[in-house]
Amino acid sequence: MIIADFEPFVGEHCETTAIGNLLRHDGLELSEPILFGLGSGLGFIYWKMKTMPVPFLGGRTKDLSGNFCTNLGLTLEEQKTSSLKKAWENVATVIDAGKPIGLQLDCYHLDYFKKKIHFAGHHVAMYGYDENCAYLVDTRPQGGAVTCSLRNLAQARSEKGPMSAKNRSYRIQGVTGEIDLPATIPLAICRNAEEFLNPPISNFGYKGILKTSVEIKKWLTSCKDPRGDFSHTAAMMERAGTGGALFRNLYRDFLRESFDLLQIDVLGEAAEAFTDIGSKWTYVANRFSQVEGPDDRRLVQEASDTLVSISKLEKNTMTRLHEAFAGS
Repeated sequence: MIIADFEPFVGEHCETTAIGNLLRHDGLELSEPILFGLGSGLGFIYWKMKTMPVPFLGGRTKDLSGNFCTNLGLTLEEQKTSSLKKAWENVATVIDAGKPIGLQLDCYHLDYFKKKIHFAGHHVAMYGYDENCAYLVDTRPQGGAVTCSLRNLAQARSEKGPMSAKNRSYRIQGVTGEIDLPATIPLAICRNAEEFLNPPISNFGYKGILKTSVEIKKWLTSCKDPRGDFSHTAAMMERAGTGGALFRNLYRDFLRESFDLLQIDVLGEAAEAFTDIGSKWTYVANRFSQVEGPDDRRLVQEASDTLVSISKLEKNTMTRLHEAFAGS
């Protein structure tokens, strides 16, 4: 069963790409930056577990899909199960009814991923299947409309470990062809800024960025493979977007589109600030990618100093946005 009239929405980030595909099929067409912004998507997390060689740096909020639905008054319908049979039924039933579905999975098992890394927070949209393959839409860097063997898809969905989600699948209910952007944009910005500026612990938001500036200086002596670990982190930040410029650039473009629509000066000013911030994140990733071993303290110190600057800039910019839209 392959949805006949399905037109792929291909973006740069996995979850906004998945959301975009679900919405487009239901008649709602939004740009990827708008999807990210309406999901109050900007964030940061510094996450360390004993099983991880180096901490995970995440540059977005945890529940983008949930935030998006809350901000727009939609319903996020999720299903999780430990049963492989039930997991497949959850997906096949939706596709057989002519609807695409979002999946959270570990990209390590996907056939088309050239670099095999375990990351169970990856998202794809699925729009069909046959006896051997699933028909998916992933990000533009991963090929857009792609296929994966059903066996490998099942492994990807059921993988255990950090960020895994028990064969999670999801749909968005209540979609209509129109939304009130002038009302929703200020609300989404205010909620995003409030969460970013008031993290529950120091690992999140601007405080998490500041903590990272301190912790990375310990990596040279604490990690077993400085070159490999720093290089991996740089690749995840810059190409996978987990903690790097991608999300800042998406938010920049969201603010630009919002300014074009609403003509509120603070939106244009904040967009310019995130242009600078995004370039600083790329600088950090570049410093990481050049680390060869324990003697490269200068590179790590430069990255640390830049993170201190980023934390201050992001705090100040989000504070201005929060003050402008408080009460929205």
